[in-house]
Amino acid sequence: MTVNYQLYIDGVWRDASDGATMPAINPFNQEVHGQIPVATEVDVEDAISAARRAFDSVWRKTTPGERAKLLNKAADLIDADADRLALLETTDNGKVIRETHNQMGYAARIFRYYAAWADKMHGDVVPLDQKDTLDLTIRVPFGVVACVTAWNSPVAILTNTLPAALAAGNCVILKPSEHASSTTLEIARICEAAGFPAGVVQVVTGAGDVGRWLTSSPRVDKISFTGSPGVGRMIAQAAGANLKPVTMELGGKSPNIVFDDADFDRALIGALAGIFGATGQTCIAGSRLLVQRGIYDRMVEGLAGRAKQIRMGDPRLKETEMGTAANEPQFAKILSFIDAAKGDGARLVAGGARAEGPGLEKGFFIEPTIFADVRNDMKVACEEIFGPVLSIIPFDEEEEAVQIANDTAYGLASGVWSENISRCMRMMRAIDSGVVWVNTYRVAAPQAPFGGMKDSGFGRVRGEAGILEFTQTKTVFIDFSGDLRDPFSMKF
Repeated sequence: MTVNYQLYIDGVWRDASDGATMPAINPFNQEVHGQIPVATEVDVEDAISAARRAFDSVWRKTTPGERAKLLNKAADLIDADADRLALLETTDNGKVIRETHNQMGYAARIFRYYAAWADKMHGDVVPLDQKDTLDLTIRVPFGVVACVTAWNSPVAILTNTLPAALAAGNCVILKPSEHASSTTLEIARICEAAGFPAGVVQVVTGAGDVGRWLTSSPRVDKISFTGSPGVGRMIAQAAGANLKPVTMELGGKSPNIVFDDADFDRALIGALAGIFGATGQTCIAGSRLLVQRGIYDRMVEGLAGRAKQIRMGDPRLKETEMGTAANEPQFAKILSFIDAAKGDGARLVAGGARAEGPGLEKGFFIEPTIFADVRNDMKVACEEIFGPVLSIIPFDEEEEAVQIANDTAYGLASGVWSENISRCMRMMRAIDSGVVWVNTYRVAAPQAPFGGMKDSGFGRVRGEAGILEFTQTKTVFIDFSGDLRDPFSMKF
């Protein structure tokens, strides 16, 4: 059944003003499962106006407790609808159901986490030199926030920002990727059912123009973006022209580093999870596996054998371990990187082509692919692929591992595998990345800040840092002396 979706603007579900739509395509079977509205510039401006009205008239006047109650209600509704939401996300982007279902539970958890933060945004009393003046600082919302999200994990990504922004007292306009918009619209429906006032949560869908109209508007007070560095630069430029703050998570080329004293079996599983979990379509993918020479051949052989055993198939089935590329452009991009690696002389030890077999005929399936003997200057090791392609790079000493790890434009995540705690501590400090996993990989928590360095972006989501990104500090001076003062001299 094909679902005809609508925009959600000012508490009303409506078609795009010119009636335009685009198909939502299931990457497993190429079937159209929905029609997504393509917002016009008029629609975007309507959403911004509605958000401004809602903020000025209603939302900024709500108490923290009222905001918390609404966020907790939304969390309950997400939990109650988790099965359907997970199936819809799997249908929309090909991610296996075993992960999308976990992500729905995680989304509800983050809503509850930030609901608990709503009344914890305490200010400070600042001691001053002036003994007759009281200085208070308070945290205040920005106002209208635009959150532009990516296609690989739409619900997980929007819940990194939406509940924090709402708990802080902002109104939010969501703009999902044109390649996976369905579940974002469903989250808006949940927010409506939870009782959020009209204009507080809105969704505008469409391609690049929609995001450009939204993020370049001087009436938007804050922007959060998850996506590629190229688009991030354009958004940052537009935001800079309007002097608007931005938070950006822009992907990575994460080093996953295995020393020869590591627990070999755990490290092997960690390497598999790091690159083939989520079909490699994750910003934190451990796409560069750095392995010390003492265990290099053993690791290459072990990973190649295990990769060939990964179960591919219908992502709606719990036994499926790896799904499809999320869309046709991404499918073609991944295959082009594989061809480039072959041309550059990397040694193919697993995969390397479109996956074939029963049940895979119509889907954008790519074999779990591993290249050994990769140099860090090869394209496959330099650029973010966003797919199930692993580059294995040998190293000899700890200093060389650090040099290779940091020889990248990105700085989002990294992994270190070693039983030597002193080495782990040194590596944790030396690697240029916002997240370092030690003897594990792909771990996340609502309480733990997440974000990158260098071309991986700036700002943080989750944890206390995540809600502070959506607030500003206001300083209040109160003079209780009752004295007259010199009007031509500042009081220090």
